[in-house]
Amino acid sequence: MPAAADERPYHHGNLRSALLDAAERGLRERGVDQLTLRDLVREVGVSHTAPRRHFPDRQALLDALAERGFAQLDSALRTALSLAGAEFPARVRATVTAYTRFAAENAALLDLMYTSTRRPGADGIAKAAEAPFELMNQLIAQGQSQGELEQGPPEAIGFVLFATMHGIASLINSGLVGPELLDGLAESAVEQFLRGNHPRERA
Repeated sequence: MPAAADERPYHHGNLRSALLDAAERGLRERGVDQLTLRDLVREVGVSHTAPRRHFPDRQALLDALAERGFAQLDSALRTALSLAGAEFPARVRATVTAYTRFAAENAALLDLMYTSTRRPGADGIAKAAEAPFELMNQLIAQGQSQGELEQGPPEAIGFVLFATMHGIASLINSGLVGPELLDGLAESAVEQFLRGNHPRERA
């Protein structure tokens, strides 16, 4: 017979990581409203009191999941850029492709990430969100320094790029556009972004 809940082991090799892995699967399969510590404890196979040293409540778990989501997004973008080479257009394509694919594959997680940044007191999540956005600002600054983009605050042009990427992901995740069209939409968006923000010829 399976062990009773209070007989499950307290210790786990890497309990925090295991709980976050289980939470990410649960988020993808059932949605955030159905995500409970009780179910995660049962899945991981530990005592119901064991997670408290890492996550005193459900909100703490969700916050940690959102922080990890931003770290995963940052890693995906950096990996894509490292493989893209030095040419600015190729780096923009790599960024847009990596972001939209991450967003399409992690729709519920992405929603949690951005929703959580607006929660009062979620300083850790806001800090985690800085890394991928700073990476995009650096990309915009590179384009400006190479004469590929108009001059101006990198954040303003970067916001246009982010809105474009996020819009594509929203179309895919809402079912308005089939996922098989994702890469084509991303390529078209890159072409329009580069053309629309290229320095205009001056008389």
